[in-house]
Amino acid sequence: MRVLDPARLTLFAFRFFAWSPEVVSRGLMIVAADLTWLRHGPGIRRLETNLRRARPQAGRRELRRLSRQGMRTYLRYYAEAFALPRLTPEQIDARVRPVGVGAPLEAAGQGRPVVLALAHQGNYDLAGAWASVHVAPATTVAERLNPPEIFDAFVRMREAVGMRIIPLDRGSDVFRELVRTAQRGKVLIPLLADRDLTSRGLEVDFLGERARVAVGPAALSIATGAVLVPTQVRHERLHGQRRRAAGTPWGVVVTFGTPVPVPTGVPRSEQVRLMTQAWVDALGAHIIEYPTQWHMLQKVFVADLDRERYAVTRAKDKAKGTAT
Repeated sequence: MRVLDPARLTLFAFRFFAWSPEVVSRGLMIVAADLTWLRHGPGIRRLETNLRRARPQAGRRELRRLSRQGMRTYLRYYAEAFALPRLTPEQIDARVRPVGVGAPLEAAGQGRPVVLALAHQGNYDLAGAWASVHVAPATTVAERLNPPEIFDAFVRMREAVGMRIIPLDRGSDVFRELVRTAQRGKVLIPLLADRDLTSRGLEVDFLGERARVAVGPAALSIATGAVLVPTQVRHERLHGQRRRAAGTPWGVVVTFGTPVPVPTGVPRSEQVRLMTQAWVDALGAHIIEYPTQWHMLQKVFVADLDRERYAVTRAKDKAKGTAT
């Protein structure tokens, strides 16, 4: 029996969902989510392992229920993202409900860069499309995907709604490019940071355990004077006039948290640690409240990592003075 190539399926979905009615794409993604969930493969098991940190008292049945809803939310993101470039500005506005946007708006109004510490939650691309218009032009980093056609499709989608994309390539100095971007002044830099993609991350307390996350948001804020804002995204049901204006039953809530100040009187490494822990604390509280919005199918908790490989990583951290 011939096995379908996931990359070809993804490219087909991009092309199909770009013109198909959203009710069709959402329905197909629900079916895909349920079929994936029923197989209970490595990704679903990893999702349940991660969700157990947010619901430590949950039994197997409860975790299975959460993972099923989580997969539906996860694949809903893809159905929405593929169709994002064809939305009108009015539809995007109707689909996004910002909470606490005053602080980033004030900073951007003063010509200051704003860094958003984000996680893989809700539809962060929809949030970015809205924020690029209403807060400041957005520049973000995207992990290089294989095959290149998939990465290129995601870049085109994000650029079509006003975001600038910096590819995360092996050996590239993305941080330096982000610093140059922030130094331009009024710019928004949303960074997905709930997983360390560079092996230069930081170990923090997260949902009652130790986990490894990216240091980019805190380090960039310290280096450039950018305002660091913990930000969470979740789906919500739409009703009435807003639903009619959005053209869909689903929108997102974008919660901008209290800006994280740069600590004084401590070394730079401690500043990074304290600021990273602050936005991770805000993220953890949100995940506990809305666990099915966190689409994390990879390892982030130290207890789940390969011990020998992580020992090497910790030794490098110690040599750099970043181990905690």
